[in-house]
Amino acid sequence: MVTEDNISTLVSDFFDRDDIDLLVKDTGKILECPLMVIDDTYHVTAHYSPEGFRDEAFELAVKVGEITYEAGVLISESDELTDGTANYVELEDSPYRRRFAPLISGGIRLGYLICVDVDNKLSTVAPETYSRIENILAKQMFVEAGRIDRPFETAEEIMIHLLDGGFQSQSFFKLQISSTYLADFHPVAFALIDLAAYHSQYVGKNLLKDELTYRFYESHPFMYKGKIFMFLQKGYDRKAFEELAKEFHLKIVISNTIDELFDIPTMYNLVLEALNIVVNEDVENNVFFVSQLAVPIMLNKIKGYDKLISPKILSLADCDRRKESQYCETLYYYLTCDRSLKDTCEALFTHRNTILYRIRKMKEDFEIPLEDSNLHFQLLLEISLILLKEKGSEFFISKIDNA
Repeated sequence: MVTEDNISTLVSDFFDRDDIDLLVKDTGKILECPLMVIDDTYHVTAHYSPEGFRDEAFELAVKVGEITYEAGVLISESDELTDGTANYVELEDSPYRRRFAPLISGGIRLGYLICVDVDNKLSTVAPETYSRIENILAKQMFVEAGRIDRPFETAEEIMIHLLDGGFQSQSFFKLQISSTYLADFHPVAFALIDLAAYHSQYVGKNLLKDELTYRFYESHPFMYKGKIFMFLQKGYDRKAFEELAKEFHLKIVISNTIDELFDIPTMYNLVLEALNIVVNEDVENNVFFVSQLAVPIMLNKIKGYDKLISPKILSLADCDRRKESQYCETLYYYLTCDRSLKDTCEALFTHRNTILYRIRKMKEDFEIPLEDSNLHFQLLLEISLILLKEKGSEFFISKIDNA
């Protein structure tokens, strides 16, 4: 039973002992359940397990030091956890449901408190009790994360710190990696994997991480902000990615070539933008190079300027909507094909006479200045913004398979 004395002990230990392991142990005794605290990369920070408790999923997480990617998917899919509130989650390989609660301090999500509901009593605990416990644990994690002199224990921690923008100079970064595999590590690219639609019949068995490690040499996969980050070595197999994506229902974007590891944060932001496009718009296919999405990435950055589109182009788009014609697509391909009639016909799979008719109509009825080469770029930009709105980013995704 939760008492005020129990909470007082937790508060006292927070101020006097500065020890996350002790606070987690106190919490376990207060709530009378097995539990663990994980950080925002899903690694186990501390855990408590009463004598006699047995649970395969719990024991595996403690043993390997992290929850499975499959359990991580459940976190990323939970609207409640995304909104900052607790949620009960069931794992297929455990008979016990779990209460996941985000640990947030100073507006920063630092990790999660995961309580195992062995006796189905967790729902009877008062919300204010959970709130006080979670605030204390979050503040302790905030204190520990803010320690400047805290050494990096693994290459993965260094990479996460790099992606977080934590290294201000390349020389300091190189100093930190000098005693890790990163010191003499030369991947050609990296991949970012979205797990929103992830599905596997092997949930809870850590299969996805095992498969990534097995299929891709020295990929060193790890979770970062709900996505999987992994390195790719020279000669990696694109088809292997496609098979993996199809098997596990994944969306994957592959970066451009890596020149320096220190440059990865800038590259990561572009890859993340590309991944968000293919996920949010449910683009067909599963594996992409970031270069294939260069045009939609750029167009999405300026789509707020559609008020600058000329009335003539807007009239052309309105005609397409009303009559289900293809003037906008014809204009786009006519300009991108450098006004080659032959190439435009091939791009649209349309007869030459039909294209000639549309071009004449655009000149005469819509007064599109196709003969003025100085306006071609503006026309192309305007019609591209129209097509982005009408057809989505997938229209612009390059079909050329090159990195």
